[in-house]
Amino acid sequence: MPNQIKTNKMENQTSSYHSNNIEYPVKSPLHNSDFVEKKEDFKTLLRQFRPDILDTLLHTLTSSADKKSFLVYKNHKYINVLTKNIALFYVKYESSVIMSFDNQESLVNQSLDQIQSLVSEKQFFRLNRQYLISFNLIKEVEHYFARKLLVTPAIPIKEQLLVPREKVSEFLRWLDNR
Repeated sequence: MPNQIKTNKMENQTSSYHSNNIEYPVKSPLHNSDFVEKKEDFKTLLRQFRPDILDTLLHTLTSSADKKSFLVYKNHKYINVLTKNIALFYVKYESSVIMSFDNQESLVNQSLDQIQSLVSEKQFFRLNRQYLISFNLIKEVEHYFARKLLVTPAIPIKEQLLVPREKVSEFLRWLDNR
């Protein structure tokens, strides 16, 4: 009889390995009853954690990497501009500028790419090469020519904020998943 494995339908879930007419019992490493016990232990462990604590922990872990403020030099003084007060970042004459919700502008020493990696991607979206906007800046969004979107800001801005057609679906997903 060639080598074969038979499974007995017994409680202990043992298998037999036959070789040269000799039966060798083989016990499986994980029994069904063991799995049920481990599953119940895991459920009990999860019940010990309160959802509000887990939410707080998750928020702390995900938001701790986000930059809370930017140090800018303005009027011969160093000033901290809180990220939550920033309406948008934009490029002007190859320099990055912060515009706050009170229409104050300040130069910042990082490029727009560097700033984008420092701020929360849930809070800020890179519209195009020139603008990185805050979610709180968006008053409304409407369709524009050539499948682009026009963002109407909550504060007055000199130029139109356009979402290129390549980023429209990503932008709408960002707006929806907040």
